[in-house]
Amino acid sequence: MDPRPSRWVRAGLLGLPLYGLLTFWTTLHPQPDPSKRYAAWSRYVTTDEYVLSHVVGSGLGTSLSILGVFALAVHLASTRAGNVALLAMVVVVLGQTFFLMIIGISAVAAPLEGQAYLAGIEGVPDLPTTTASAAQGVMGLLVLVLGFVGNVLLGVAIWRSGVLPRWTAAAWTAAALLMYPFGLLVAATVTGSTPRTVLVGALLITASGGWIAWVVQQGASRAQLPLLPQPSGH
Repeated sequence: MDPRPSRWVRAGLLGLPLYGLLTFWTTLHPQPDPSKRYAAWSRYVTTDEYVLSHVVGSGLGTSLSILGVFALAVHLASTRAGNVALLAMVVVVLGQTFFLMIIGISAVAAPLEGQAYLAGIEGVPDLPTTTASAAQGVMGLLVLVLGFVGNVLLGVAIWRSGVLPRWTAAAWTAAALLMYPFGLLVAATVTGSTPRTVLVGALLITASGGWIAWVVQQGASRAQLPLLPQPSGH
């Protein structure tokens, strides 16, 4: 078996730092808390920037993260952390799949809700909770739990693999803490808006994911160098 990572793996790993950069961009200007500033929230979600950040930033970024995690799991599959890496891949991708559903709902429904309020339709903020709202809440909980557990497992796999720098594992795990318990959970229960911890987490993902991609690329480049003939002894 050829030990060199394929060009598909090397290309896929680039999705990790790109995901971090796009997440950083989308969280630079968080939305106002709709429970306290509904008018400001309505104006925010009806802008082109909101739709663009959701479709390109969150949607494309999450898709790239899935590709990156697939590539990383494939790269680590033959190491001593292979089983953990594959388990982490399944958990992370499942969580990101639910997140893509939420992004799709928000990108379409939130602007319409904001437009209705700005058009003077009374009672929009007080609409009763429906089955759809409850389902979105359940998906949000799954995103939080699966995303945190899966990314912590991925950090463990990177640490135990023996083929990647351990600081990238520590940075990746710290990012999971900042983006899920101290990010999404805080946003859902306290602030109603994305906290600054997610920005720091996104930067950690960019740094660790970018370094992982660079290390793998450098390893592949060295593996492709021809072996020089050794001088014969006398």
